[in-house]
Amino acid sequence: MEHTIFQHSHDDFLTPPAYQPRVFEDAEAAVDALIELYERNTGFLRKAFEDLAHAQPQGRYRAFYPQVSLQTSSFAHVDSRLSYGHVAAPGIYATTISRPRLFRTYLIDQLALLIKNHKTTVTISQSETPIPLHFAFGEGAYVEAAVAESLDMPLRDLFDAPDLSNTDDEIVNGLYEPAPGEPLPLAPFKGQRIDYSLARLSHYTATSATHFQNFVLFTNYQFYIDDFIAHARQLMREGGGGYDSFVEPGNLLTPAGSDEPISGLAPPRMPQMPAYHLVKPGHGGITMVNIGVGPSNAKTITDHIAVLRPHAWLMLGHCAGLRHSQNLGDYVLAHAYVREDHVLDDDLPAWVPIPALAEVQVAVQEAVAEVTGYDGYDLKRIMRTGTVATIDNRNWELRDQRGPVQRLSQSRAIALDMESATIAANGFRFRVPYGTLLCVSDKPLHGELKLPGMASDFYRQQVNQHLQIGLLAMQKLADMPPERLHSRKLRSFFETAFQ
Repeated sequence: MEHTIFQHSHDDFLTPPAYQPRVFEDAEAAVDALIELYERNTGFLRKAFEDLAHAQPQGRYRAFYPQVSLQTSSFAHVDSRLSYGHVAAPGIYATTISRPRLFRTYLIDQLALLIKNHKTTVTISQSETPIPLHFAFGEGAYVEAAVAESLDMPLRDLFDAPDLSNTDDEIVNGLYEPAPGEPLPLAPFKGQRIDYSLARLSHYTATSATHFQNFVLFTNYQFYIDDFIAHARQLMREGGGGYDSFVEPGNLLTPAGSDEPISGLAPPRMPQMPAYHLVKPGHGGITMVNIGVGPSNAKTITDHIAVLRPHAWLMLGHCAGLRHSQNLGDYVLAHAYVREDHVLDDDLPAWVPIPALAEVQVAVQEAVAEVTGYDGYDLKRIMRTGTVATIDNRNWELRDQRGPVQRLSQSRAIALDMESATIAANGFRFRVPYGTLLCVSDKPLHGELKLPGMASDFYRQQVNQHLQIGLLAMQKLADMPPERLHSRKLRSFFETAFQ
């Protein structure tokens, strides 16, 4: 069973002392209790492992994730404008919690809303979901291999390993069915699912999850990253411009007022999807990730960043312009998507519409107008709003033109790429506000391809402007209260209370 609000005996395991459930009416105190319990239990597992270097095992070791739960007996409706921060019906709701120190601000916000909206308390207790040894060490921990090698039995005989039955997306996919008597889910992800993604994030991006910010830009070209790095380093030299620090792969941290990193170690080679972070307090800054090419990478990285519960993510990249009236360098603001990427078909069927979110669309359009100097009807000279198609075949032009071209025409698509619909669809699936602003870099249907010299000029002139638009759009979204930004369009019939 994933959740329980009762403490049970586990006489066949060596465990930390029993933890008596504690009731709180203050969100900050509740989160402090979660941190205390989590650090006690993970510390127990780490010490048990380290002790194996000096002594024989005394048995099987186990510690459990903390849990937060609440109970309500009222059907009373809360503010109908809110998309989260409340439960729909009476009952007991619970979730396991991992890394509460990392999620402290988020957890305080979520619990404070529940306490206020339902005029109730929350209970902090110990769940019955074991913490795998792998996750107890956290990101970047150095584990002495000699300890494991000295044992005459597998580590799995002494400690819990990750359990894939608890590492799934059933809740966010709308497939989770609690067993009779089991609490309803309070949050979109379970503790083990969060831990799994935090470890994967460090692997793919070469930066710790602690550095990720709530506003995320994705790109499929290194040119954008180069300009983001130059922009961030200039900000740091000039005092930060409202940001505390800039973090690069290897957790290289440059503080405001400096032009050199003061901590971290550059990786010997770049990771698959390097991430860069302009850091503000409370994760209020901007993260940019080079996801490379293709829908598989787009799904992979958004699967993992989603557990951090960002406030918005936006795709900035290049696309094929499909209309004769478009010019190289024109912008495309997606208001609909054709999904021929296929990587999410098992999680979110292709027949599910991915709506445009007004809050994001307005912020992006305003940013384009401010950066380019065009406004109103004149904005149509350089930007079209329309359907973006995403495909999983980079050489789609070489196929029988009647197939893909006919579908693109029927859909009224104005641009085609390999990532945008995947990122938008995963934003829809994970309830993360999303958007897409692409730049036309070629027009294959019209034989308009860039020659080498033309490509250099195009990237030099257009990439910086495109990036500035993305940064400004994110700043506009960051100025918006989270309860307004998180659209009710992203919520299904039966939702978790946590955003």
